[in-house]
Parts: sequence; structure tokens; C-alpha cells
Amino acid sequence: MLFTSYEFIGFILILFAAYYLTPGKKQWILLLAASYLFYFLADPVYLIYILTTTVTVYLAARHIGRIAEEQSVYIKENKTSLSKEEKKAYKAGMKSRQWKCLLVCLLFNIGILAVVKYTNFVISNVNSVMKWAGSNNQLDFWDIALPMGISFYTFQAVGYLIDVYRGVAQAEQNPFKLALFISFFPQLVQGPISRFNDLKEGLFSEHRFQADTVCRGLQRILWGYFKKMVIADRILTAVNTIIRDADSYRGAYVFVGMLFYALELYADFTGGIDITIGIAETLGIKMAENFNRPFFSKSIKEYWRRWHITMGTWFTDYIFYPISVCKPMLKFARFTKAHFGDVIGKRLPVYLSSFVVWFATGIWHGASWNFIVWGLGNWVVIMISQELEPLYERFHNRFHIKDKFAFRLFQVIRTVLLMSCLRMFDCYRDVPLTFKMFGTMFTEWNWQILWDGSLLLLGLSGLDYVILAAGTILLIAVSLMQRRESVRTQIAVKSYPVRFAIWFGLFLCILLMGAYGVGYDASQFIYNQF
Repeated sequence: MLFTSYEFIGFILILFAAYYLTPGKKQWILLLAASYLFYFLADPVYLIYILTTTVTVYLAARHIGRIAEEQSVYIKENKTSLSKEEKKAYKAGMKSRQWKCLLVCLLFNIGILAVVKYTNFVISNVNSVMKWAGSNNQLDFWDIALPMGISFYTFQAVGYLIDVYRGVAQAEQNPFKLALFISFFPQLVQGPISRFNDLKEGLFSEHRFQADTVCRGLQRILWGYFKKMVIADRILTAVNTIIRDADSYRGAYVFVGMLFYALELYADFTGGIDITIGIAETLGIKMAENFNRPFFSKSIKEYWRRWHITMGTWFTDYIFYPISVCKPMLKFARFTKAHFGDVIGKRLPVYLSSFVVWFATGIWHGASWNFIVWGLGNWVVIMISQELEPLYERFHNRFHIKDKFAFRLFQVIRTVLLMSCLRMFDCYRDVPLTFKMFGTMFTEWNWQILWDGSLLLLGLSGLDYVILAAGTILLIAVSLMQRRESVRTQIAVKSYPVRFAIWFGLFLCILLMGAYGVGYDASQFIYNQF
């Protein structure tokens, strides 16, 4: 059920009415029923996967929690009789029990994700190797359903389990409440990836109807629909025209396509997140922000602190730091320091941990080599930038342009172009083809298409370009305004006629300029595939 479909809008309106008519203590039960209904309508088979994850994570977390309680009681009762060494040995034994439980559950659930998402990718590569080796034998591909949002809910469930193991979160006693945390329907489509401690109070607390809160949520939803339907779905036509006919659209078309795709992806993804957060807000639930004006970043490292924030922090907290401080890595760090010196010894473990994170980030986005190369491309650029930081510092100390507006603007444009180039692996979905098309930007000089009317042959009319230009200017203006405070907050202090004109005007823009009509086939959100 698409967020932009009439069915989903009807689903939300019915839920919204029922939610505030339901006694406060029962509201979370209604949300659980709605979330499972939403998932059931996508495909009943998907319920098997999410139920399996929920049950196994619940049982593992409870077991880990019981071990922690047992340890606490034992140490309290034997506080005076246990020596320091005995206490340490006892804690180590209990931690080992917890670790074994955690490891089994992690392997099981990540194994499910790996099987349904990556089996055919592995088979494809095995077949390629066999063919290269001269064998005519080929493995058959598996017909496996890829459940909607499996990467998102698996990561969310795994994060909760690890937090329980670390003692950061308490194991949830009620299995149905944990089921709601894992399956909360707005975030199933494309995140954010929430933490249990951050979301539990909002999910399980009583919420009374508050006009201001509901209005702010509806405003956020409206802004998300504007991004998705007026901008992303409109420019999608031109993007598809360019990338689906690589033989005809080369050179300057590739440059146009990668910039158009950057705009489409941003409007599509942030629009979906706005709808998600807005729906939660209308229900009195606060969710984590997932974006912070990423296209104003002055480096790729900063960009990734602003883009898909919850995914970035997930990989940092649950992959990068554990790998960085694990015993094999510490041993490796000592070895490299002893044999190659402190400089290399300090860098190699960090670079290796970062490599794993960016490889995982790439493969998480899709089971294909283009995503892996895209992820490692980000890693290479970030590592090179870190190595060049001393050189940058000397440059800035000499020329004193670091805080100049023109230089900051250059850094922003440079970052946008770098990210757009890397995103070409996402566009063409083929590594050799991506490099080939990138090269044509410098070998086939057809830049006259920018002004000779050729762009009108990409499926967009002159009016479409006017709407896209106006929408992009509005996106930039809103981002600039948000440097001070939320735009909704700034609008809220205006007089009622002004507020009404702004929000009703936005509604009319969606109604009149949204990319839909008779026979309209709504495009799925890009991140639904993950």
C-alpha cells in the first residue's frame, strides 16, 4: 500500500479517528493491529518473516535479561563472601552466557535477511565464475519473496537486542509491545531506524487529541507529499529516459541525469520520511529525524552525518565501534604499530573498520556489485580526505579563505557533485556501464543540449521544468530557513490568514501539480526496495 495511494490515505484517516476514540491505555494495541494489517495487505506471506524475527528477538532478550537479573541477585547475596577475582570470574561466565544467546539470535535473524536478500546475488556470482572457468553447469536461482522493509525492521530488532545485551535497554516483558516497536507501520517502508529507548514512551503512552500537535503532523505530511508528488515523481520521467537508454543519452545527458537523480532521490526519500514522521506526530509519537540539510554539507564525511542519520548511527554504534575495540583488532593494532610504526599502526585498524562499515552499507542498499562499489567509493573518498587534512590545514593557514562565503559555496557544490557522481552506480546499476557513461561526459561534447531544446524530449514539458525549478527553489529556501528553527514554528507565529494561505496553497500545489491523473501509476518510494 503506497503512501501516496488513496487506499493509504483512507487507511490513515480511519486509524486516526479510531485512535483518538480508543481509551488511552489501549491505543498501542490499536497501533499494533493497524501495523500488522498494513503488513498483511502488502503480502500475507511477509507476516511469517516479521513474526519470526519478533519472537526470536523477544525470547533472546528475555533470556539475556534474566541472566543479568540472576547475576545481580547472586552478587548482592554473596557480596561479602566473594573475592574480587571470584566476582570477576563469575561476571565473565555470565557475560559469556549472554554472548552465546546474543550470537545465536543475531546469526539466525541476519541469516534470514542474508538468505532472502543475497542468495540470488551469490548464485549469480558463482554462475559467472563457473562460466569463466569453462563449465556449462549453472545453479538455479531461488524464487524467494523479499519482505517489505526487511532490512529496516531487522536492523531495528537487532539494535534492540544488542542494547539489551549491553545493558543500555531493559528487556521488554510484553511480547506484543515489542512486536509494535518492530512493526510500527510508518517506518516499515523506509525508516527511520529507531532505538527502543527513544520510541517506547511515545508508542506505549496515552495520547489525547491536541489540535496543535495534530496540525503540525499534518503539515509535515503535506510537505512530504509535495516533495514526493510534485518534485520526485515528476523528474523521475526524465531520469528514467536518460538511464534506460544509455546508447542514446551520453555526454551532457549523463551530467543532467546524475543531477536530476540527486534531486529525485532527495525529494523522494526525505518526502517519505516527512510523511512517516508526520503520521507519528499526529498520533502523539515523536520519531528521530533522519536528515539535516545534507546538500549544504562541505564534505562527504559531513554529508553522511546529515543524510539517513539513523542508518549512519546504527552502523557506527553496532559495527564500527565493536570492530574497532574487539580483541582481534586491538591485537592487529599492536602488531602494526610494532612492525610499521605508530602512524600506520593507528590508521590501519580505523581504515579496516571503516572498510567493513562501508562495504556493509553498500551491500545493505542492494544485492549487487554497483552498490558495493558505491559504498567503497564513499570509503575511498573519505579516507583520502582524512589523509589530506594536514595539507588542507596548511593551505587554509596560508590563504585564510576557510570562512569566506565563496569558498564555503565551492565546498558545498563540490560535495554535491562528488555525491552525484558516486550515485551514478545507483542509477545505472552496472559497474562497467557506470564508468563508461561517466567517461562520456568528458569525451562526447554535446553540451548544447542544455539550451537547444533537447531537454524537452526527455518526457517533460516546459511547464514541468518551471514547476521543478520553482519546487527546487522552495526546497532550498526551506532548508535555509531551517538554520534558525523549524519552518513550521516560524509559520505558526504568523496570523491565521497567512498560515491558512501557506498551507492551503501547498495543498493546492499538490492537488494541481502532483504527478498523477487518469491512469496514473504511482511510483514506489526508492527506499522501499531495501
